[in-house]
Amino acid sequence: MTTVSNALTLKAKKIKLLLLDVDGVMTDNRLIYGDDGQEYKAFYTRDGHGMVMLQKSGIDIGIITGRKSQLVENRMRDLKVKHLYQGVPDKLPTFLELVEKLSLRMSEVAYVGDDILDLPILKRVGLSVTPADGDQEVKSRVDYISQFKGGQGCVREVCEIIMKSQDAWQTHMDFYLRDA
Repeated sequence: MTTVSNALTLKAKKIKLLLLDVDGVMTDNRLIYGDDGQEYKAFYTRDGHGMVMLQKSGIDIGIITGRKSQLVENRMRDLKVKHLYQGVPDKLPTFLELVEKLSLRMSEVAYVGDDILDLPILKRVGLSVTPADGDQEVKSRVDYISQFKGGQGCVREVCEIIMKSQDAWQTHMDFYLRDA
């Protein structure tokens, strides 16, 4: 069970938008190519379910990733993620445009990134997180280092922290335990 500080809970309580990187956050950071040149990635289903529950709790989710992949588009469509930005090597302008479009304060945005190219966003948001296997430079500059590696539960943990801080977690538990 994740132990969260009061300061982290206060930050998570304000979140209205969770933004995620893909490679190294939603995946284990490996790119696998078949003989036909097709790219493959593995997504952790509990991360996906955490994203679905978070959205049902009223929190928007967005993706900003440097790579472009049809399979990421397919996965985000399955998860009903509204804000998907792929092929964005410099993520900051896209991030700033999205925050302005949604009329959010920086304190209302959480971002999960694993590498130094995520630092321009991580240093601006209200809640910054990196996976357990995130880059050391990133780890030294975020609010929270997940107990889990990228593609292995990091996203789910962040979703749960936000839901619990906003008193939305019990609603999901009540739903799943209704006939237990």
